[in-house]
Amino acid sequence: MEDTTKLNTSKLGTRQYWDDLYSLERRNFKENSEDTGECWFDDNDAEMRMVDFLTENLGQYSIAEDASMIDLGTGNGHLLFELNDNDFDGPMLGVDYAEQSVKFAKEIATEAGRSDKIKFAQADIFSDDWQPGQFDIVLDKGTLDAIALSGLKTKDGSQSIVHVYKKVIEKILKPQGVFLITSCNFTEEELTKIIETNNLKVWETITYPSFEFGGVKGTTICSIAFVKEN
Repeated sequence: MEDTTKLNTSKLGTRQYWDDLYSLERRNFKENSEDTGECWFDDNDAEMRMVDFLTENLGQYSIAEDASMIDLGTGNGHLLFELNDNDFDGPMLGVDYAEQSVKFAKEIATEAGRSDKIKFAQADIFSDDWQPGQFDIVLDKGTLDAIALSGLKTKDGSQSIVHVYKKVIEKILKPQGVFLITSCNFTEEELTKIIETNNLKVWETITYPSFEFGGVKGTTICSIAFVKEN
């Protein structure tokens, strides 16, 4: 059976692409401090749907206003800033492998007076040396998409790093913690196949407007919340 979770490589999966993009956005920000860069998936309102999902599920599993959060592939940190705007005030960490992304997010945090609340760091999340601790909530808004477009493989070359992503999540997510992921490249079925383990289970999904083509219904984006049971 064909592996539908395997995507063709793209420049969007390279560190150089993101460093170049965020270098440009940093220059724009220096000229206009209100220009904090692009909000990915904004046309689908995905970011606010993620924020609303967490707000509506306060008290479920580890979701709380003071929950610790980590945003994987944070980019300009927009998701964390939005969560903080919506009364989530626990420890927040955004990580990205693109140096310019992290510099940009730090500059935005400093300008907004939030550098003490929201931290950013450059990281290779697949490195065994990366040990950030565990968090109540792990976030991914398009990061697995970019990883899948990189074509990168594990050290032994046996498989795509996409298929070890679940191990990263399990490492940094507390028991009863929630992993909330949004993707535009994978279906709910494909995301479940990639992420779910014996200990990391699908909990809920976020509903998006659907379309119908050729008698088949679908959406251009999906979001799934997983829970680490133990």
